[in-house]
Amino acid sequence: MDSFLTDVTTLRARARENMERGPVTDAYGADRARVVEVLNQALATELVCVLRYKRHYFTAEGADAPAAAAEFLQHAGEEQGHADQLAARITQLRGAPDFDPETLTHRSHSEYDASVALVDMVREDLVAERVAIASYTEIINWIGTGDPTTTRLLEGILAVEEEHAEDMLTLLDGLSDSGDA
Repeated sequence: MDSFLTDVTTLRARARENMERGPVTDAYGADRARVVEVLNQALATELVCVLRYKRHYFTAEGADAPAAAAEFLQHAGEEQGHADQLAARITQLRGAPDFDPETLTHRSHSEYDASVALVDMVREDLVAERVAIASYTEIINWIGTGDPTTTRLLEGILAVEEEHAEDMLTLLDGLSDSGDA
């Protein structure tokens, strides 16, 4: 038997211990409480992004607004999906997802935006996506191999945030070309 593997009898005995911890076993290698705290910040960030994109969707005006609004709406839905995934993971880690609107913007890494001009909306959304990319990259590096499930979740979200940034850059370039900037 490989020396790095725990024998089956020990694995079974450990599985019966601390059953109230659900999927969090002694093999979990990260600081669970801190991971939950950081995931709640990410949750707040995603929720603020949903609100920002929704506002931009409903208030976009001008010749380029229909295409931009469609992108805003799609991104709002994807950010909501990220929020749901983060809340589910927080719960799996025996934490409580924090949806408190009183502290949402304080905990969020990105800012809410109430721009009126379409080009400003797109710029602010691009900035927010860049903040999310930097933030998720740091969190992934910080967690490392201590929590592979959370790492994989965040890597998936990061990939979508990078797509969102590319979408916003493409929109911004189009607005610059059309003279709406």
